[in-house]
Order: sequence, then structure tokens, then C-alpha cells
Amino acid sequence: MCRLFGLHAGRDAVTATFWLLKAPDSLQAQSHRAPDGTGIGVFNGPGTPVVSKQPMAAWHDAAFASSARTLEGTTFLAHVRYASTGAHTLENTHPFELDGRLFAHNGVVHGLDRLDARILERGGAGLVRGETDSERLFALITAETRLAGGDLGAGLAAAMAWVVAALPVYSLNLIITTGTGLWALRYPETHGLYVLERRPGGHGRGAQLQAGSPRIHAHSPSLANQASLVVASEPMDADPGWRLLGSGEMLQVDAGLAVTSTFPLPEHPAFPLALADLGSEAAASQHPHAAGAA
Repeated sequence: MCRLFGLHAGRDAVTATFWLLKAPDSLQAQSHRAPDGTGIGVFNGPGTPVVSKQPMAAWHDAAFASSARTLEGTTFLAHVRYASTGAHTLENTHPFELDGRLFAHNGVVHGLDRLDARILERGGAGLVRGETDSERLFALITAETRLAGGDLGAGLAAAMAWVVAALPVYSLNLIITTGTGLWALRYPETHGLYVLERRPGGHGRGAQLQAGSPRIHAHSPSLANQASLVVASEPMDADPGWRLLGSGEMLQVDAGLAVTSTFPLPEHPAFPLALADLGSEAAASQHPHAAGAA
């Protein structure tokens, strides 16, 4: 399945190095499905983010994804895509950017024609450029946030409340970042999404951030002396502070790393999808052992 990774370093920018895939030659030897795209975006305080992403249509594209990237910022969002909808194009590759926010998603939603109609009803004409359910979800969140006067928490809750009441849903795990904040949602319990409120130095004494998963790796010497918060698809180190978000839990993290959790959605979607309800490509993208879904 897709891998999500969000890092919030608070008010002071940090330097972090990311690797989104292993070396290209190791990928060729794996029996699991190959990734369909990788991307990372960073904000250095308020303003426009820097986004670097690329679809993967051939093995040589893995060189882009496996190269180390050293970035400086306050919030970071990384994603490894296993496509459930949409071609392997730049427009369909996460993270997506709208209204000074970045978005990445792991899951599947059906009923895209109804979702398109809802986006238009809520004033979101022109927000969708690609083909994915993920970008459409972000467009609806953006439209609802505009209607809420820029209140992202209210816009996110309103958009997701409509989706889970009106559309067939498999998973809605997502992360949104701005230059000063981070939001995350796990819904329903289909896939895991974990949070670590990391103290300076982690659970060791003066330890740098060394976070790793089967796909995304992050290293930040700056976080030996600075608190941070990490959201990821799985625990990425041995820190005992990792916590699985509850099903339906929406997390908001402000500029000072204060965390607020709410549960704005019903326990289950009105029209839950099972893995057997998905097409072969979408089902493969959501398998927990896919070596890297959205």
C-alpha cells in the first residue's frame, strides 16, 4: 500500500534528508508490485512549498526516487504511490498542492462522478487537474475550507462527513501540511496511521531522527535538540511513544506542536467497501504487503 510520512518540526526550521525508495537495483529483484510514483513537499514557514515528485513508468525512474534529498523546513510531507486510479503521470502523483497546502492520501473511494458533482456544487470548479480519487478528495476539502472562511479543520470535517455518508469508501487515511500546521485523519480502521510526539533526542539521549520503513527513510540531526511530531503509515523507529490513531481520529498540530484530536465522523462509512469490491489494480494497491497505495 502507499506510504505516508508527515513531519512537523515546530516554529524553527530543521534540515532533513529523505530517501523514498531503496536503490533501483534492489527494486528489480523484489517480487512485490513496483511503486507508481514518489513525491515530497516541504514548507519553510508560511509561504509557497517546494514540491519534488515524479511518476514511475519504468525502472530508470527509480533513480529519481532513490536519490537522497536534503531539505530545510518546518513541515514535510512524503508519499510513495501505488496507484488505485489514474495513469502514471505527474498530475496524478502525490503530494498535491492547493491554496498553500499539501495533501497525500492512502485509500480508495468510489463514485467519482458524484464526487465531481459535489466539488462543483461547493464552488470547486477548476481544482482538479488529474484523474485520481485522492486529488478529488483534496479538491472537496479545499472547496469546503474556502466556504468555512479558511478554517481547514472545519473544511476537512465537512468534506469527509459528506464523503462517508454519500460514497462507497475503503479508506480515507490522509495528511495535510501547511507552513505552520499538520492535519491527519485515519478512517476507518482499514489501514494503520501512527503518530509520534517526539521529544528532543527521541527516546535516546540526544539522538538524531533516524526514521525508516520499507519505503520512506528520514534523517535529521537537528532533531537531536528539538521537539517534533511525526505521522506515518507504520512506526519508523524503536521509540515507545508511537501511537496508532483511532479509527475516525482527526489530528491537528499547530505551530507550537500542540496536538488536538477529534472524532468528527461516524464509526463506519454508510457504504463500506471490502477489498473484494475493488478492481484488481486498486486491490493490489491497497494490499498491506505491497512494497510501498492511492
